[in-house]
Amino acid sequence: MAKKKPAKKNGSANGNGKRLNSQQSVNGAVKSICDIMRRSNCAGAMQYVPELTWILFLRILDERETLEAEAAEAVGADFTPSIKKPYRWQDWAAPDSRRREEMLTQGNVLQFVNGELLPYLKGLRNKPNSTPRQKVISEILSGVERVRIDTQKNLCDVCDKVHGLSADCIDDTHVFTLSQVYEGLLLKMGEKGNDGGQFFTPREIIRAVVRAVAPKIGETVYDPGSGTGGFLAESFSFMAGKNNEKIESPDQLELLRHDTFFGREKENLIYPIALANLVLHGIDQPNIWHGNTLTGGVSYDGLFQNAPEQFDVVMTNPPFGGKEGKEAQTRFAFKTGATQVLFLQHVIDSLKLTGRCGMVLDEGVLFRTNETAFVQTKRKLLDECNLHCIVSLPGGVFTAAGAGVKTNLLFFNKGEATEKIWYYDLSDVKVGKRQPFTLDKFDEFFKLLPKRKDSDRSWTVDFVARKRKAADEAAPLKKQASAKQQEANRWKEELAELNKAKPAPKKKIAEAEQRIAELTKEARELAGRAQDIEDAVYDVKAVNPNKQAEEDTRTPAELLDTIEAKGREVVEALAVLRSL
Repeated sequence: MAKKKPAKKNGSANGNGKRLNSQQSVNGAVKSICDIMRRSNCAGAMQYVPELTWILFLRILDERETLEAEAAEAVGADFTPSIKKPYRWQDWAAPDSRRREEMLTQGNVLQFVNGELLPYLKGLRNKPNSTPRQKVISEILSGVERVRIDTQKNLCDVCDKVHGLSADCIDDTHVFTLSQVYEGLLLKMGEKGNDGGQFFTPREIIRAVVRAVAPKIGETVYDPGSGTGGFLAESFSFMAGKNNEKIESPDQLELLRHDTFFGREKENLIYPIALANLVLHGIDQPNIWHGNTLTGGVSYDGLFQNAPEQFDVVMTNPPFGGKEGKEAQTRFAFKTGATQVLFLQHVIDSLKLTGRCGMVLDEGVLFRTNETAFVQTKRKLLDECNLHCIVSLPGGVFTAAGAGVKTNLLFFNKGEATEKIWYYDLSDVKVGKRQPFTLDKFDEFFKLLPKRKDSDRSWTVDFVARKRKAADEAAPLKKQASAKQQEANRWKEELAELNKAKPAPKKKIAEAEQRIAELTKEARELAGRAQDIEDAVYDVKAVNPNKQAEEDTRTPAELLDTIEAKGREVVEALAVLRSL
């Protein structure tokens, strides 16, 4: 965020200059905004978060460009704002705006926003020589046909409170920065029942993946299913110095803000939210492609024109369980309708040689060997990349977002085949509403990761040895299948001769045809058994060999006593119900 200045008269949530210097006060200010929006035709988070996105973005953009104009003036440089009068926030939305007072008196605030402001902002990308920032503005407003808030008063009340959520008024020495305030809003979209969970990855998972992959300044970072932009935003925070990276020059900061982060997002509702989220985190030019990653169908690529074909780092949580048609499948070497398998192929192809990846993947992809495309894709992964680590996550990690599927984290580097896979098992961690999954669950993982040490939760699989063993087991079956097929071929030659004979020996011909069919079937079955053995190698699901099985030590008599006691409880409960 830009450097702070003293709080202005109207620079607080309540308009009296009061600073928001505790997390509780910030949460209260955000809640008060959401309360207004909930009673203003924005009943749920999927309605009010998109609406608040563009309003909050315009506020922060105005604040940022005001500071940039002052900095340019101080050194005698020219500065051209992205938005001209009277469409800047300070012109129409700020509490002390003269134009707003005039529109309030005339009762035409909504008319101005719907009829003039939104068309102007959405048209910025089509201006001759439009700047990247103007294109971002247009894209954030791309899905807004008209303001959703129902009355002029409610809109102005929202604008007044948003005006207070500024860098001036939030004391980030004690509370979260504005970008994290917005993250709190996005969390509401990811809650179960809000239908936004499919676009939202828990921040604990994102932070763990980013820390493990450790992107460096100068590397490009890509998310082909960016959702609300969580992986890219967290990568910026990591690389900008809040973790182990340090910006050493203005050029490095410029590189981070403009030419480092790239992504793709299909959903019209989520795409502008991702852009706003990244801008609020400090990424001035979010290079997000709007369209279907798998089919290549594009809605808008104006922010992605300078993107490289391949990237140094990929981090993503692709959609699970989707079914893709032929339009998507024709773009990939291994055809399947499974969305996540096509995304995995896309990720591998999108990595530079020596590039590295951290991604979320559902467990079904890891263990399924009954579909050719699954096996082929995993073979491609293990042959072209070093899949050096798999983390087995608890089953409930994504439950709050409306998805109960079991998931894993995969970490791999492109350019060398997999020799050994190190596993870390968190599957037994209890996760629920009262027991959320927290980042500290990864503490031991990060201690063991550098040397990939074994422990009660971690172990190593020698994949090369596993492939060799499977090949040895399959070899006799392949040999038998080959012998059966050769014998079938000899019978085919004999059948050809029999068919030439005059008169045709029908009995011998029938015998030959029967033997050919039997031998061909036997050869096929033997080859299939051999193939199953070799394919089983690509079941890479985490199965912890150190896990102790829970044994029931009760005696038969004790079990019978327990059953009898439970039976009495049932009888008593039924008696109570009948007496009501």
